[in-house]
Amino acid sequence: SERFQLEVLSGQELPPGWTGKLWALEQGIRHGQQQTPAPDYFLFTDADIEHDPANLRQLVTKAEMEHLDLVSLMVLLRCQDFWERLLIPAFVFFFQKLYPFAWVNNPKKSTAAAAGGCILIRHQALNRIGGIEVVRQALIDDCALAQAVKSSNQSKSSSGSPSALGGIWLGLSQSTRSLRPYPSLGSIWNMIARTAFTQLEYSPWLLVGTVMGMTLIYLVPPIGLIVSVLTGHWLNAIAFGAASPIASLVTWLLMALAYLPTLRLYQCSPLLGFCLPGIALLYTLMTIDSAWRHWQGRGGAWKGRVYSVEG
Repeated sequence: SERFQLEVLSGQELPPGWTGKLWALEQGIRHGQQQTPAPDYFLFTDADIEHDPANLRQLVTKAEMEHLDLVSLMVLLRCQDFWERLLIPAFVFFFQKLYPFAWVNNPKKSTAAAAGGCILIRHQALNRIGGIEVVRQALIDDCALAQAVKSSNQSKSSSGSPSALGGIWLGLSQSTRSLRPYPSLGSIWNMIARTAFTQLEYSPWLLVGTVMGMTLIYLVPPIGLIVSVLTGHWLNAIAFGAASPIASLVTWLLMALAYLPTLRLYQCSPLLGFCLPGIALLYTLMTIDSAWRHWQGRGGAWKGRVYSVEG
């Protein structure tokens, strides 16, 4: 009879100092390390990820051919309902602004990130950083893991230690997808608010800077243009050579154009690009709410648990 190489493990009780997901990964890693021969790689994935049949082979091939310690895919997120189509592509768009993939994939840059839904990590690299335990309390565990791997490589390089292995790589996928639904504004709001303030290192100053940056980049141009049109001042401004309304319009068009590749990836209407200011406003409010939850002791709430900010 056909033999399936799948084994389901019975999980042990969550010990103090661990998040639930990382404790589950730790148990899987321990089990894998007991196998003979020990695996060269571990694949970390979520239960709601639908992998393309060729995905694992392609990940291993990329790691082997390019001598990478960690390869990660930002899988195609579910984008079917109204709120998903409005907000989910923007999540990917803003993530790429926060963690430019070209910087992540450049071994000379300190920027590191990964997407927890699909991470292939070399066994040797996992051992080198001290195992998954080093990020056991991290709420944004995928990026923390990528940072640990990349930092260990950079430290090794600066010390002159010879190594044939090296960096990390993060990219987008069109064939491996997430099945997890986010059918309401509340479900997406909670997903963002759970970790947004963590991304800002719990810093009020970074929060203020983020709010100001989002306002200046995404809100001021369209608001300025709309106010000019409604008051009729734009006609006088153009007549006297003022550039403000025109600059606002050009800026709005440029942000819609920058958003277009992400909308194409998710097969959404290009017209949603002109909604980016409103979408940015919602994400800004989610970030503020994330900080508010943290200050109220409710930050990092996930599946009935509220995790510590340590790690």
